Amino acid sequence: MKITRSGQVPSRRGPEDWFTGAVRLDPLFDGDAPSRASGVHVTFEPGARTAWHTHPAGQTLIVTFGRGLVQRAGGPVEEIRAGDVVWFEPDEKHWHGAAPDTAMSHIAIHESVDGSAVTWMEKVTEAEYGG
Repeated sequence: MKITRSGQVPSRRGPEDWFTGAVRLDPLFDGDAPSRASGVHVTFEPGARTAWHTHPAGQTLIVTFGRGLVQRAGGPVEEIRAGDVVWFEPDEKHWHGAAPDTAMSHIAIHESVDGSAVTWMEKVTEAEYGG
């Protein structure tokens, strides 16, 4: 058994290469082998969002607060709210973030494949974000 106490792992700012706007990352867990799963609680200020990216084994988002937006490549921008759960298929290009006027937090869970959990791509443009 392993217990990670609240506040034991420091928060950090989301890297500018991966995010637009103010984003805070609070790591929750990194699976010890043979587990490949990890999770992070991500808080987006209004208008903040990820860059386009993919996950080799897919990704689950559990929205814990506020109102946000998600989009998969070629699909419409969708609104998400606290209590919603979003699943992105393996290698599905997508982005997620807060609504323009409301903060949003979610727990993101994904698995590593061959040591990689995510492939980051170009930033989401204002036109893409505006839907």
